Amino acid sequence: MKYNLIFTLLIALWSNAIQAQSKGEIRKVIDNFFVAMEAKDTTALDQLMHDQCVLFTTLTQNGTPKIQAVPKASFLTFMKRVIAKKYVYDERLWNYDISQDDNLAIVWTEYTMFTGATNQLSHCGVNVFTLGKSEKGTWLITNITDTRRKENCIREETVVENKGMVENVLNHWHEASATADADAFFGAMTEDGIYLGTDASERWLRDELREWSKFAFERDTAWAFTASKREIYFSNNQKTAWFEEMLDTQMGTCRGSGVLVKKDGVWKIKHYDLAIMVPNDLVKDFKKLVAMGGLPKSKKEQRAARRKKKK
Repeated sequence: MKYNLIFTLLIALWSNAIQAQSKGEIRKVIDNFFVAMEAKDTTALDQLMHDQCVLFTTLTQNGTPKIQAVPKASFLTFMKRVIAKKYVYDERLWNYDISQDDNLAIVWTEYTMFTGATNQLSHCGVNVFTLGKSEKGTWLITNITDTRRKENCIREETVVENKGMVENVLNHWHEASATADADAFFGAMTEDGIYLGTDASERWLRDELREWSKFAFERDTAWAFTASKREIYFSNNQKTAWFEEMLDTQMGTCRGSGVLVKKDGVWKIKHYDLAIMVPNDLVKDFKKLVAMGGLPKSKKEQRAARRKKKK
């Protein structure tokens, strides 16, 4: 039994290694394609593409969707004209999503095209490459389809811009709860957004939280959290952000973490997790409190009496 388990693990590791190697080879074909494009090397482009390869462009003109098809031979002829005109192409890829089964592979890449000597933004979109493995065992591009638009394109400065946008969303979100602005608070979350509170039972979808917290947003302040430190991270395609932040709250020091997504140029909170910080030295005492149901009965009664007196 022990040896069977070891053998199974070795097979799994070997399979993963082979798959990783294969994906590396596939990515290299795509990288080489764009290196050849930038170098205007039509010989290299020809060798990377299957003889029957077709390039498709999907776009919208005057509100009407269109598909344009360019055979490989026409594409290479076009590239030769580009070389003669000494035209500059700089197509930057922001991410790779590679799927493979047997001798078929699909690569999805988001790109931005810059043109001219001063690298002017031309357009952006998505490339979808289909590749097949030839009789020689090499990967060849059999089809390329792309989208083209001029809005919401990723640029070098996009990272800085997005960080500022995410900071604003989170700061305004905390401000909305501090001023009991329910529309602003819940409007900053996606429709399927999730909020995890400090209690194990506190897992709400956005609209569930809105219903539960009506009493809080009827006050001058729902709850006041002030971020003292925050770190933000982004996916390569700049459409997903995740963060961690330290918070000063009425419960003491807490940590918030979560995920934001960008859609149509707008960042919204998709997931938020609030946690109370318990020092390691106090964990044993904390566990004892939890085990006996929280505070001793006498202290609970004292708290209840104080609340009643305030009312």
